[in-house]
Amino acid sequence: MLLPDLDPDKPVLLAGPTASGKSSLAMEIAQKQGGVIVNADASQIYDCWRVVTARPSRADEQRLPHRLYGHVAYDAQYSAGHWLREVKSLLEGSERPIIVGGTGLYFSTLTEGLAEIPPTPDEIRARGDSLTLDALLAQLDRQTAARIDLNNRARVQRAWEVLQASGRSLADWQDDTPAPVLPIGTCSALVMDSPKDWLEPRIRQRFDQMLEQGALEEVEAMRDRYDPRLPSCKAIGVPELMGYIRGELTLEAAREQAAIATRRYAKRQRSWFRSRMKDWTVVPSSAV
Repeated sequence: MLLPDLDPDKPVLLAGPTASGKSSLAMEIAQKQGGVIVNADASQIYDCWRVVTARPSRADEQRLPHRLYGHVAYDAQYSAGHWLREVKSLLEGSERPIIVGGTGLYFSTLTEGLAEIPPTPDEIRARGDSLTLDALLAQLDRQTAARIDLNNRARVQRAWEVLQASGRSLADWQDDTPAPVLPIGTCSALVMDSPKDWLEPRIRQRFDQMLEQGALEEVEAMRDRYDPRLPSCKAIGVPELMGYIRGELTLEAAREQAAIATRRYAKRQRSWFRSRMKDWTVVPSSAV
């Protein structure tokens, strides 16, 4: 495809919904202009998944430098703050980073700053795990509740944990956010435009390709360690294929449920990009 006019000395940010072709574009940029490809996808950090999260292949990783892929244990705690600290160290290196992924929160922490919230004690997290979504919501302050997706349990629980652990609301912490590590004006920021009608057939096709490439075997290997409460085990396709492996779903039902979950996730991604990345350069996915 015709690449946007990119300054080869500037870091590149490349955001896009799942199955939009962003990884291929990142590799094209790296091939033509040089640079190291850095992961900004919250599911691709885990060492237990390659096929089911569409991580770059081993051949791709050998051909071009990749960082922050598959480097976190399946049961380790990992947050946007962890990711930001790792990316910051890469920015201090000599290689030009090409940061690619679909986790909007990672990009916003990088370009807008991240509040330095103290870690949550284990006992508070365990207490939060035991509460219902409604119980968590009932204890949130209005200002924080107005800023987060109230249907996203992980986001709601995180806000609740911050309030319980620090005595300050998440909104209060956010208002004290320090300067960003990588201001948007210092890099080439690209976001993939992926219309629904174009994206949906690719989502189904990619799931079938994952099955051919060994996704079932990958999930089967995690059977004894699978815990639906862990972020790693919530990766799209994992609960559905585990349901098939355990005899709870047919393969066709697992395929359909995974396709629905992926479409919903892509919709949330597109909404985030539209609202938070208005100043980014739009790249049509259909041109990739």
